[in-house]
Amino acid sequence: MICDPALDCEVRPSPNVNERRGGLTPDILLLHYTGMGTGDQALDWLCNRESGVSCHYLVHEDGRIVQMVPEAMRAWHAGVGSWRGRNDINSTSIGIEIVNGGHSGGLPAFPERQIDAVVALSRDILGRHAIRPEFVLAHSDIAPDRKEDPGEHFPWDELHRAGIGHLVAPAPMRGGRYLSRGDRGEPVSAFQAMLSAYGYGLAIDGDFDEATRLATIAFQRHFRPARVDGVADISTIDTLHRLLAALERSPFADRTPSA
Repeated sequence: MICDPALDCEVRPSPNVNERRGGLTPDILLLHYTGMGTGDQALDWLCNRESGVSCHYLVHEDGRIVQMVPEAMRAWHAGVGSWRGRNDINSTSIGIEIVNGGHSGGLPAFPERQIDAVVALSRDILGRHAIRPEFVLAHSDIAPDRKEDPGEHFPWDELHRAGIGHLVAPAPMRGGRYLSRGDRGEPVSAFQAMLSAYGYGLAIDGDFDEATRLATIAFQRHFRPARVDGVADISTIDTLHRLLAALERSPFADRTPSA
């Protein structure tokens, strides 16, 4: 698929591309930030054979869109990660890189023109592919141990108002019992089971270990960004409950064997 003529889009092919494996088709839309100094630097890197990375689209700060990989092909943007039983995320996703300095650059705000372009591009993609709202994801969702993007300042609520993604109003911050690193037992298992049911690749063993802490951080970045600390407080757990309750179908119906 070439960029929709209605979008401000250009094409710059990346050599870092191959066929989607196992006959898989896109059912995930994955959003990233570039985490580099400029959009041109990011684009050069994504189109450099030696980098070993690419993405389907890049959105500049001024709203310009560049397509590097056709949607039918497998771009190399996700890396190692998982979501609801999918392990080869590159083969089952379309990726959008959003130019932003990221956490190492002070996590600057995303300009309005840029988000408008991300919304337009995402709606265009969703109009062509059977991607459910809960499969519009952050890079950090599928790889909590490696990635932080697009970060807690990304305006998921603006995308949701435009009909993109799955979101609920975050539960209010309040005191009370919480779970954190080092806790063990049935309450931890129950929390891990909810995270796993929603999609996070997490063992359910009753040990609030580092992997659980990082999955909690990823969840908070996307769905409860008011405090991103890896602590499963009442607000975090209640927000997760609300998300699961708001799903139109059981999350287990969307799991696929490992690819």
